[in-house]
Amino acid sequence: MTVAEARVRGLAIWKDLKTLQPLKGGVSNASFTVQDMSGKFVARVGEDYPFHQVSRDREAIATHAAFEVGLSPEVIHIENGLMVVRHIDARTYEESDVRANREACVEMIIRCHRDMGKRVGGQGAIFWVFQILRDYAATLHSAGHTRALEIPRWLGIIDRLEAVQIPMPIIFGHHDLLPTNFMDDGKRLWLIDWEYGAFGTAMFDLANIAAANSFDENLESQMLLQYFGHTPDLATLRAYYAMQVAAALREAMWGMVSELYLKAPGVDYVAYAAEYLGRFDAIFKNYETRFESL
Repeated sequence: MTVAEARVRGLAIWKDLKTLQPLKGGVSNASFTVQDMSGKFVARVGEDYPFHQVSRDREAIATHAAFEVGLSPEVIHIENGLMVVRHIDARTYEESDVRANREACVEMIIRCHRDMGKRVGGQGAIFWVFQILRDYAATLHSAGHTRALEIPRWLGIIDRLEAVQIPMPIIFGHHDLLPTNFMDDGKRLWLIDWEYGAFGTAMFDLANIAAANSFDENLESQMLLQYFGHTPDLATLRAYYAMQVAAALREAMWGMVSELYLKAPGVDYVAYAAEYLGRFDAIFKNYETRFESL
């Protein structure tokens, strides 16, 4: 029995604990489905990760807010590094599901941006991907990561991408719109895992969902029209595509930093980073072709 499992089993909230099963798929936490006489729940164990700028206290605040606005399941119990939410009988999305249900997924983002900020209490966290990328770069450099020689090139690109961002309203975003964070119970969608929930601009969530789910240009156009209510102007499009490059690089560097600090069972952080570096290179090449000559 792992330490995480023992901790979940020992919670005083259970009423005649019946079953406890580990959940597969987490890349930075240990999760379990738990059944007792009162119902079924998901327990998630994870400590603060300062190297990823993850605070479990802030995650708990965001998860509570997400439940209150109807995006996420009910929070049942929270203590240091452990959260229990009500289980939902739902299917986890894959990239193809997000693409096929783009309109519903984007509607979840719109609701998040419109409603979440009004429900989040305490000190507000900020997510600015360019600061995070520079922080990741410093971590990888100091650790002598195998890809450290590539960092100066990445930093130069990061500066160029940040320079073309445009002023936008501050919203509360999810910032981790991988397909596995969308769940479909047959009646509605749910959005889960608020580790990176924070105040920022809409541009990262829009770029993130497209980069993480392999949207083609047609899907991107539909998404931007749905979100903004009109076809974006050239400056907005350039900022969006620059942010998409940054989103792909963030996933790649997340994998590299995780390689140094995390050991989730069955997770190959080196392969994860390599996959997203490939996406980053392809997206950046497209961005250069379309916008760098303007």
